[in-house]
Amino acid sequence: MRVYCVGGAVRDELLGLPVQDRDWVVVGASPELMISRGYVPVGKDFPVFLHPQTGEQYALARTERKVGLGYKGFTFRYAPDVTLEDDLRRRDLTINAIARDDDGTLIDPHGGRADLQARVLRHVGESFVEDPVRILRLARFAARFTGFTIAPETEALMRAMTAAGEVDALVPERIWQEMSRGLMESRPSRMFEVLRNAGALARLLPELDRLWGVPQRPEYHPEIDTGVHVMMALDYSATHGHSLPVRFAVLTHDLGKGTTPPDEWPRHVAHEARSVAMIEDVCNRLRVPNDCRDLARIVAREHGNVHRALQLRPGTLVSLLERIDVLRRPRRLDDVIAACEADLRGRLGLEAQEMPQADRLRRVFAAMQTVDAAEVAARFKDQPEVIRDRLHAARASAVQAALGE
Repeated sequence: MRVYCVGGAVRDELLGLPVQDRDWVVVGASPELMISRGYVPVGKDFPVFLHPQTGEQYALARTERKVGLGYKGFTFRYAPDVTLEDDLRRRDLTINAIARDDDGTLIDPHGGRADLQARVLRHVGESFVEDPVRILRLARFAARFTGFTIAPETEALMRAMTAAGEVDALVPERIWQEMSRGLMESRPSRMFEVLRNAGALARLLPELDRLWGVPQRPEYHPEIDTGVHVMMALDYSATHGHSLPVRFAVLTHDLGKGTTPPDEWPRHVAHEARSVAMIEDVCNRLRVPNDCRDLARIVAREHGNVHRALQLRPGTLVSLLERIDVLRRPRRLDDVIAACEADLRGRLGLEAQEMPQADRLRRVFAAMQTVDAAEVAARFKDQPEVIRDRLHAARASAVQAALGE
């Protein structure tokens, strides 16, 4: 029985990056032997075990064979005679197919170290085409390792996989899992760039793919192209460490512009409402979590109003924040402002644009909080049908006084 550290931990050590988790491959063992030594079985499709002390994952060396479409269309073989080289051969990228022995010796049969030095993402072998998840994983790695290029032959394989319909076999949960992880990388726009170049974005997220080539008014968007703007805004959001719901809201806030008839370009009247409907479809299809869906719908619907906050009257500002539901969910205002700030500054030459609207909205929120809703409700308890309007009026009055208008 031999144990090797494999994959991302070895890769990140060689890159001088902090290692978060270590994965191990065990050669020459059986499930019964692992269990007898105290390892806890957790694998569903093949034997994976948790170390009894460290909790790290130990997997038996295995081979795989393609038997159907999609990432589930495999059969696996694990046995004591499966070698480390057999196991490394089935991995996706050369930089992830490096192992380290317990004495520190590196086992690198596919040239992963050379590709790390050359900053190249390259597939291990022709079996790469058998698993469509690898397209998403490679795109995610491109968003993390921003200085790496993709080998031309690997790009060609990804295009062939898309053309063969492999991407269409991906289940929604796995698409969202990889996409959400990519959104949290340092330059998420690269993930979508890679998916577009492979033809996969049009199959996975056509609502986003169609934004490229759609023009916007140059006085507001010097970059003109809607797809370019969304990617600039997304990278701004990543640079400022925003949460996943904020980044997803930035990604989807302008989807409706992709459905504007060309004869109406570069104006996009009512694109906000169309964006909300399209976000609903995307979230249902990919089973996006509720916190991401809810914020994305709000930002799509209200980002234009947020940008016009300096021109809105106190009562209109109160209505805006009531729709956002900030009194019950105070953090939501900061999330909406963060997404709208990325929208404002994700434009060519406007990366440092001031946003006084944010301060105004926070002042409005503070003034609204001074109104005692329980007192207003008690005062009009005999007229319950007017309580909502009276409460709105009280908040508008408080905001008017706070703004001095």
